[in-house]
Amino acid sequence: GYGTAYAPARAEDFVLAVIDAQDRERLLPAADYVRFTSARGFMSVSAELPEAALAELGADSAAIRIARAAALLPVPVAGDEDPLTEQEVASATEALRRAGDGAAGATAYVTLEPCAHHGQTPPCCEALAAAGIVGAVIALEDPDPKVSGQGMARLRDAGVAVTDGVCAAEAGEVNAGFFLRIKEGRPLFTLKTATTLDGRIATHGGDSRWITGAAARAWAHRLRADHDAVMIGIGTALADDPVLTCRLPGLEDRSPVRIVADSRMRLPLTSRLVETARQTPTWLITVKGANTDRRDTFAERGVTVIEADADARGRPSVRWIAGELASRGLTRVLVEGGGVLAAELLGADLVDRLAWFRAPLLFGGDGVPAAAAFGVDALSDAPAFARSTVVEAGPDMVETYCRET
Repeated sequence: GYGTAYAPARAEDFVLAVIDAQDRERLLPAADYVRFTSARGFMSVSAELPEAALAELGADSAAIRIARAAALLPVPVAGDEDPLTEQEVASATEALRRAGDGAAGATAYVTLEPCAHHGQTPPCCEALAAAGIVGAVIALEDPDPKVSGQGMARLRDAGVAVTDGVCAAEAGEVNAGFFLRIKEGRPLFTLKTATTLDGRIATHGGDSRWITGAAARAWAHRLRADHDAVMIGIGTALADDPVLTCRLPGLEDRSPVRIVADSRMRLPLTSRLVETARQTPTWLITVKGANTDRRDTFAERGVTVIEADADARGRPSVRWIAGELASRGLTRVLVEGGGVLAAELLGADLVDRLAWFRAPLLFGGDGVPAAAAFGVDALSDAPAFARSTVVEAGPDMVETYCRET
């Protein structure tokens, strides 16, 4: 039931199965982006991941490998308050079951410390120790106060040799959204925008299809598959009538939750988002005290209506939204526009990553900017980002950035 199987080419190659924060399972040949070297027994993550691997690499995941079983199997993200499915909460037990007798005397490799508390399942660290593992290579300590070093301590108390800090930086990036959710009570936000060379997302008349080419748009669909949710403002919803699903061949089932910030519930009931709400989860965020009849009509169509605190302009407060999305289990949110929503998130210092798609076009000063005004009075007030990657996508360029801290 784990999809396509890959035959190992060498003894140190194995299949990777990951369950992400949205309970979606992904299979890849582990050699594409993870190496377990038998000589050192350590993890290392390739600096240049193939695009196929990136397309499958999910949001905030933890994974376990029982070395002698030559298989990498899923372990749930820590935190018994997460909205986990039965499949996910049982995954540590399932990994050990599949390893069978091979777990005894083996080494487990995990990107995040095994949990040490009773939630929907008993502590993972106890299950690992009971299975007879002799070693554990752990990238990062779990910042959740319910764990926070206790998982490693219990493994050591059980006689398991624990090595921690291996590939900590890489694991930190994999788990960045989860850590923000635990530490700051909000998900990681990636602002994705497709612009001209002069930073415009549409002409003065609103024409924007398509600024970038097919290769760049496919890359954007891969970003959707990597995030728990994709969010837009009502202006984008009205202008584009988007569907916001992942339509890459083979990844259609990776579509994230779709979120529309809509203070007055103007989203048409005939929109493609509403019409497909029963197939792909769709959340409408409005302000408290919304029209009850309209809210009930959306609910009848399968849309989840969330009433938010309003900001000074009567729009849903982005800070409130951030906390609410985290409370609903989201760890990574892709923001696809428009300029008003982008400005509100930038102004609230909530944008953690940028995915900037740039086409070799110019629209001029009367074009629609990527971000509306958000109160930058001095150079020192401007949000600063460090460029991570630059990639060609046909005639376009794709640049990614991380927020400077």
